[in-house]
Amino acid sequence: MANSQTSRRRFLAGLGAAGTAALLGGCVTSTSAGKGSSKGAVTLQSNLSAPQAKAAMEDLVAAYAKRGSGRADLNTVAAETFRTQLPTYLTSANPPDVYTWYPGSVADAYAKKNLLLDLDEVWNSSPDLKRYTKALHSLCTASSGKKVFVPGTYYWWGMFYRKSHFAKWGVSEPTNWDGFLDLCDRLKSKGVTPIGLGAGGNTPWVASAWFDYLDIRINGAQYHRELLAGKHRFDDPEVRKVFDRWREVLPYFDPNGTAVAFQDATTALLNGRSGMMLIGTFFADAAPRSALGDIDFFRFPVIDSKVPLAEEAPVDGYFASARSGRRDQVLDLLKYLATAEAQEIYIKGSSGTVLPCNPDAKDAGTALVKKGRAHVAAAAEITQFFNRDSSDALQPTADTALTRFLAEPKSIGGILTDWQRDAEKIWSA
Repeated sequence: MANSQTSRRRFLAGLGAAGTAALLGGCVTSTSAGKGSSKGAVTLQSNLSAPQAKAAMEDLVAAYAKRGSGRADLNTVAAETFRTQLPTYLTSANPPDVYTWYPGSVADAYAKKNLLLDLDEVWNSSPDLKRYTKALHSLCTASSGKKVFVPGTYYWWGMFYRKSHFAKWGVSEPTNWDGFLDLCDRLKSKGVTPIGLGAGGNTPWVASAWFDYLDIRINGAQYHRELLAGKHRFDDPEVRKVFDRWREVLPYFDPNGTAVAFQDATTALLNGRSGMMLIGTFFADAAPRSALGDIDFFRFPVIDSKVPLAEEAPVDGYFASARSGRRDQVLDLLKYLATAEAQEIYIKGSSGTVLPCNPDAKDAGTALVKKGRAHVAAAAEITQFFNRDSSDALQPTADTALTRFLAEPKSIGGILTDWQRDAEKIWSA
């Protein structure tokens, strides 16, 4: 299901789910019983493997068990392993029951293959879900009209930095593109790498945030969503403009940006080896708690003031396997995950930089979170992220194209031609 034209007002009722991304490894061992079985704990397959996020999920599972209505066995898998293995999980003869993942077009792609459990009963019977915003209701509905997803929290992307480092370097947040370029110049003159990336290793998808933001700043959110749905071409002149702008800031990027994963880039940011980084708040789950109060951000700079302001604010949550043999237990767990109690437990156990989608749930209340709420509220349009506004299948085409661009920016013509060819194979499949 495409996340179509979410307005600010509609969106504020409909964001959600635990901030994503990951660090540590983990092997997959499904403990789910076969179809027809009705006993045993529900298997909850989680990609939230950063230390604080994993601990928060463990707290959540423990709290659910204390309620006495059911149990869940948490199986945490490194995020990139989870991403590549998800189709295998869902199509296996004995799949895990419930999964942490994404709503919108990503969930709909699996729902169209009849791999996701119909969750209409959960949405119709849960007093919590009935009060969620229309935007969330829409985002969690498959193209079939059935609900297939339960959201938990949402988070935002921005240009993150450490306040103490900016103060030491004598620089401040920019308000437009020219100011951003000036900030980069000043940092570089001080011997600081202005922009960290972290698109190496198993996190090449981080580079997609730069493509997303440049496209929504230059061509607008509606064009961006249509492009990812195949209604425009990646070799169109409008897309070429995105890379013309990107080339302006390439000299300021970490030269090792495509050699290190985002976790290593995060360390460089926290240690002051780089000045700032376009990233989602999930990176804070790998940061020392002592550093959280020093973290700040500014919105990706406006390039064309005539283009409606859009921001990336992805929703995370849960869907379930259509082949689960524990339907009643699965529905009970999902109802709990939609409660304010569950979302507050997750927020308290994690870095606290995600926002709950349950209207009664309290966030961490920090200055960073308050600023994040205002940041999202000010947007005229909301996008999710490249793969979330398209599909998990299309993401590798972006990874290939953007990694090539970062290495060979002068070859952009051929890169975009190849990207369009690869994307067409996905769209026509």
